[in-house]
Amino acid sequence: MARKPKPTPEPQWEDLKGGPWEPTFGGILSFLRRPYSRDLTGVDVAITGVPYDSATTGRPGTRLGPRAIRAASVGLSELKAFPWGFDLFGTLNAVDYGDCAVNHHLPETVVPAIEAHAARVLEAGAQLLTFGGDHFISYPLLKAHAAKHGPVALLQFDSHCDTWPALGGAATAFDHGSMFLRAGTEGLIDLKHSMQVGLRTHNDSAHGFEILTAPWLHRNGVDATIAAIKARVGEAKVYISFDIDFLDPAYAPGTGTPVPGGPSSWQALAILRGLGDLNLIGMDIVEVSPPYDHAEITALAAATFAHDYLCLLAVKKGAKGAPVGRM
Repeated sequence: MARKPKPTPEPQWEDLKGGPWEPTFGGILSFLRRPYSRDLTGVDVAITGVPYDSATTGRPGTRLGPRAIRAASVGLSELKAFPWGFDLFGTLNAVDYGDCAVNHHLPETVVPAIEAHAARVLEAGAQLLTFGGDHFISYPLLKAHAAKHGPVALLQFDSHCDTWPALGGAATAFDHGSMFLRAGTEGLIDLKHSMQVGLRTHNDSAHGFEILTAPWLHRNGVDATIAAIKARVGEAKVYISFDIDFLDPAYAPGTGTPVPGGPSSWQALAILRGLGDLNLIGMDIVEVSPPYDHAEITALAAATFAHDYLCLLAVKKGAKGAPVGRM
């Protein structure tokens, strides 16, 4: 009688280290196939979403961003991390913490809810990697980080400054174009070490930031941009806020306020990969709007930036790999 083949074991997702392989067309839709968990014991990074877009001034849809970024990330979980050549989660302990519960119908609860959500993670000793949502979510996230670390250096990749006066003149307005002016006024940001990169819209004042415009970046290149960032930030604790409209619309069509003339995906990746020496304390990636995306172009870019940020943290924790080919 023929022997019956042994059944293949079902994947197990409880272990923080590594993870079983599943095809990219199936399986769970957590970010990079990490375990979904609210248990932060031994966790280095909690990946979370804030599906909120009621502060947008243009095209809505970014509340669907966290889901799209997670879905686009599955291909990045198949192989060792490029270009480092290591198993990212052989060193770095990360979980998908799920999404922050935001009640769009009670605006007065939004900032406290996001701040408390972030604070729970930070108080447990983990870093936060957050997916928006519109860019306003960075304000309560900065509140939580400043409460833990003191005023933080903000490294903002964006086509917009987001330091305009709030619509209607109200300092407490829900406006994704004014929250960094508000954060700077409230002392959440260490402005002397903060920088905005990629801007290509006008404001009459820099409000204390050093600004590298998109034309400057194009003229001077990736290496000069990295050097300027390092010179400005120095050893300060730095929080990265990455608005996907930093990229030219050719590389990120799925966003609410696209602005032509921006960097390409490769330029953005090269800059981010050059920032591993900074004292990184957290990152958000915002303004991915799936209704305006094509073939997951924008979501995939956001997922890759998030993946590479985690790789920078893994290197700090001792991850070593074997890159192949000329880099």
